[in-house]
Amino acid sequence: MIQPMASFKDNLDLLPSIDGVASVEIIDHSGNVIDTIENQPGKQGSVAVYKYLAENFGTINAEVALHGLAIFGEHTADAKNRPGAHPNIDRLFKITETDTPISVKISIP
Repeated sequence: MIQPMASFKDNLDLLPSIDGVASVEIIDHSGNVIDTIENQPGKQGSVAVYKYLAENFGTINAEVALHGLAIFGEHTADAKNRPGAHPNIDRLFKITETDTPISVKISIP
């Protein structure tokens, strides 16, 4: 498990590569795919964070979501101040508030 720093960029440097990952699917507690994050510019950081959380913790519950929020660094404060601007961070906030876990499926092309 990484020890997150204040900078998202610094934290990304600590995460495993997402080379070869097409996307990550977000799956609710009923097994339904509720979102897909594509490995494309502007979303690659979220793909890396969700992939890391899934591989290291399995289910993303409230405790794991807090760790994810720490990894997002300065973007977490921005997301808190601007709901909707960072939906992948907003999802982690929701998990911490409701303790409704999700799981992640990593899609390889």
